Formats: sequence, C-alpha cells, structure tokens
Amino acid sequence: MMTPRFLFAVSSLLLLLPACDRDGASARADGRKRILTTFTIIRDIAQNVAGDAAVVESITKPGAEIHDYEPTPLDLVKAQDADLVLWNGLGLERWFEKFLQQVSGVPSAVVSEGVEPMGISEGPYNGRPNPHAWMSPANAIRYVENIRAALVKLDPANEAAYNANAAAYTVKLKAVDEPVRRRLEGIPSVQRWLVSCEGAFSYLARDYGLKELYLWPVNADQEGTPQQVQKVVDAIRRDRIPVVFSESTISDKAMRQVAGETGARFGGVLYVDSLTEPDGPAPTYLKLLEANAETIMKAFLPPP
Repeated sequence: MMTPRFLFAVSSLLLLLPACDRDGASARADGRKRILTTFTIIRDIAQNVAGDAAVVESITKPGAEIHDYEPTPLDLVKAQDADLVLWNGLGLERWFEKFLQQVSGVPSAVVSEGVEPMGISEGPYNGRPNPHAWMSPANAIRYVENIRAALVKLDPANEAAYNANAAAYTVKLKAVDEPVRRRLEGIPSVQRWLVSCEGAFSYLARDYGLKELYLWPVNADQEGTPQQVQKVVDAIRRDRIPVVFSESTISDKAMRQVAGETGARFGGVLYVDSLTEPDGPAPTYLKLLEANAETIMKAFLPPP
C-alpha cells in the first residue's frame, strides 16, 4: 500500500540519488540500458535476450512470494531509474499496477501478451486467468518474443543483438522442452496426477498430459483451510493418487498434512514463482524446468 510515509521515504531517497542516476540511461557511463522486472524468472529470460546490451534486475529476490509482495521505497526508486519495466500481467502481480502509477515516464511491457490464458475455475478468483503462463515452455517462447520486441523498441541500436539472443535462447527452450516431455510421458497413465498447494501448474499439466489437483487456485490469504485440505484428501483417496508436492515459496505444512492423512508420498518441492540462489537447484528458468521434471519423475518412479 502506497502510504504517505512510503511516498515521503521515496522522495527522500530520490533527493539523495546522484543526478546521473535520475537522468536514466543517457548518463550511464557504459551506455547500457537498465531493465527492471517484477520477479526473478522474467529477469532470467530477459537477461538472456538482452545479453551484454542491458543490465536486468528483479524487484523481488530469489525465493520470494510474488503475488502479494510489498514493495519498498527503494524498489520504487529503482523503477524510476530504469529504462524499461517488464511484468507478467494476467493478474499475477496484484501489487504492481498501483506501484507503477507512482513511476513517471518509464515505459513498461507485459511479457505474457498474446498468450492464450487458462481460466481459474474455483474460489474467489473464479473466471480470472491463471497467471502462471511461463510454466509452459511454449508460452515462454512468447515471453521471449515480447521481451525482444520491447528491447528493440527501447534500444533499436542493438536490434541485431537482441534478435540473435532471442533466437539462440528459443533454441535452448525447445531443447529443454523435448527431454522434459519424454521423461514425464514415462509416468503411468493412471498415476498422471500433479498435486500441489497452489494451482500454478495448469499450463505445465496441459502441455505434458497431466491431471491437476491443488489445495488453492492462487496464493492468497485463504491457504490450507480445512475445506481445501479435505477436498484434496477426498480426491486422493478416490483416485488413488500416490504422490503430492509443495512449492518453494510457501510452507509445505498443509501438503504434508494431506500426505499424512492419505498415505500418499510427499514427493518434494517444485519451483514456480521464483528461481533459487545461484547455488540452488533452479537458478535459471531452464534449470527450473529440468529440476521440476526430475523431482516429479523421481517421486513417481522411485528407485527399487
């Protein structure tokens, strides 16, 4: 929430910044554009497209919850000092539109533009788009194109570099997608359920032929209620689902409760809303896809 105290703090920080920082890219010694993203996955994709022509930073840090993030005055200063702000859209960053209203003269781009959204079919977000479109590698290719177009518009002098980087990264995305697809297709059809806390894997489940079950549709205030837990417990018992998972940015308490009540195995942690630190299992978007596939496969097909 943008309180008067928040805005006063921002004004004070702006006054403390050197004039060269407030003047934007034209005054930067190295001439590179400065790109700000709302979360780490967009940052990683954007840096791959930008290459050496721009510096890309994320507002939220590795491991952070992104839906209801509370921006700091320094975040707003960074946004005001950026040349371009990239955000997901589809209702993901519920804090961001109000945040962006406080930023003057900095262009922004929605990286999910052109994606065909899947709908949320229950809870308070019924009828709204599922915002986790990047969990489909095919959609991630759309993100790459949107980021490329935004960078070219901002910095046409480096168009050739952005085009080449986007093409090279798209090849890498396709190269990761096919092995992941083959691995997940090895799960027996009767067991092809992906049970998670948040309904963040709809796009991945659709792409790889998995059925989805979750405790709540979107990370919000009502997480792990008795009704949500009972719904999933009943479904696991009915369909004899063998494995359940949690996500890295939230507590696994509710899902471990489900596992305890049903006898299903707790298969581990999946990554969706945030990358890890560089020494973690998912420091890049490509590694995130690979790590999730590995965790799912090991859970469904444990070694003898």
